[in-house]
Amino acid sequence: MTEIDLSIRELKRRFASKSLSPLEYWLALEPHIAAWEPHIAALYLYDPDAARAQARASTERWAKGETLGPLDGIPVTLKELISTKGQPVPLGTRAVELTPALDDAPIAARMREDGAIIFAKTTCPDYGMLSSGLSSFHPLSRNPWDVSQNPGGSSAGASAAAAAGYGPLHIGTDIGGSVRLPAGWTGIFGFKPSHGRIPVDPYYVGRCAGPMTRTVDDAALAMATLSRPDWRDGTSLPPNDFDWTDLDIDLSGMRIGLMLDAGCGLDAEDEVRAAVVAAAKQFEQAGAVIVPVGPVLSRAMLDGLDNFWRARFWGDIEGLSEERRESILPYIYGWAKGGADVSGVAAVRGFNQTIEMRKACGALFEEVDAVLSPTNPIVSYPAEWASPTNDPARPFEHIAFTVPWNMSEQPASSINCGFSRSGMPIGLQIVGPRFDDMRVLRLSKAFETWSGGVTAWPKPPVS
Repeated sequence: MTEIDLSIRELKRRFASKSLSPLEYWLALEPHIAAWEPHIAALYLYDPDAARAQARASTERWAKGETLGPLDGIPVTLKELISTKGQPVPLGTRAVELTPALDDAPIAARMREDGAIIFAKTTCPDYGMLSSGLSSFHPLSRNPWDVSQNPGGSSAGASAAAAAGYGPLHIGTDIGGSVRLPAGWTGIFGFKPSHGRIPVDPYYVGRCAGPMTRTVDDAALAMATLSRPDWRDGTSLPPNDFDWTDLDIDLSGMRIGLMLDAGCGLDAEDEVRAAVVAAAKQFEQAGAVIVPVGPVLSRAMLDGLDNFWRARFWGDIEGLSEERRESILPYIYGWAKGGADVSGVAAVRGFNQTIEMRKACGALFEEVDAVLSPTNPIVSYPAEWASPTNDPARPFEHIAFTVPWNMSEQPASSINCGFSRSGMPIGLQIVGPRFDDMRVLRLSKAFETWSGGVTAWPKPPVS
């Protein structure tokens, strides 16, 4: 293991022993990022000079024993949608004016309070409305495991940066799977906590944020910082006293549902199903009772959500000039224009399907303690595609395993559970009861321990 592969825990130990300083670590990371970035285009507003200054300040704090918080000196990226004071938030699209943000969003504020080194933002597609690295504003982001393939999205750059080893911590956002889907396609760990556990601004129905890391431990360590409440998110949960690093769990007798059919959308490919079934057997061997369960999503629910999101998004862009609307990625703009024909009544009916999702998820968790499923139904798809179907008439066929848990506000993760014959990662989704974020992290840690985690990460292509 090289210095650039160190975990947050290992970095803090090295910083404390003075065998490595935050500045030395950052200076080792810089050439690694430089070797990768031309190939995967994960970053926006990358500022190594500012990172060096932050790392020097952190090095001085560690030398004096006056660190600001548990992430002092840890490099971190934030998804471009997460505002940082004084920097524009293009929302992944050429349609938006580049106006500097007036304040740090809650996540950025918590990171600064605890001394983390924010060295870049990460890319996303237009308005975060694709599971793809394709954007009208950013260069095309690619998957480090195979740069001809897509990293997924909408936290595209965050997933690519994590898989490529741009430091141990990257923060994404998730309204239908945008942390978990790209995590699955890039082999990393992605955690979407209970709704409100990590405050976001702007808040929206189903919108969450979460850490994207190479290990469960790194995500858990970040949660103490990320989960501090913020009044700007009206759903922000009260302060917690969790020991986020207490990840031991006894699975004896735990009833875990195995969901292999999402109910609609793309069917899980054979390699994906096989990897998830093999993972479930490991939980069974550890004492859990594996219970086959049916889907919680229906075609009516997914189509209703499609109508609601189209109408909502058309409302967001309707006031733009025609020239600006036309600059939006054609795939997204073509989809959004359908929102002009959705009546108010139809939009409300669409929204009501999110309540049906919540009811279905709640009913399932009356019978089980957790759920395992594929994260993504397919192994991979081309980097240039806007979605796994590449069809704007069928934009959400790939989110059927992930989106219900946003609407039910339940915690869920994606963790690598194997690789396809083509060498691409396969993600296992682990879902827990609402507010029991620790259960999801503990189950994820157990599986990571049994599987050994990913031990051979991709290397930068030879130029």
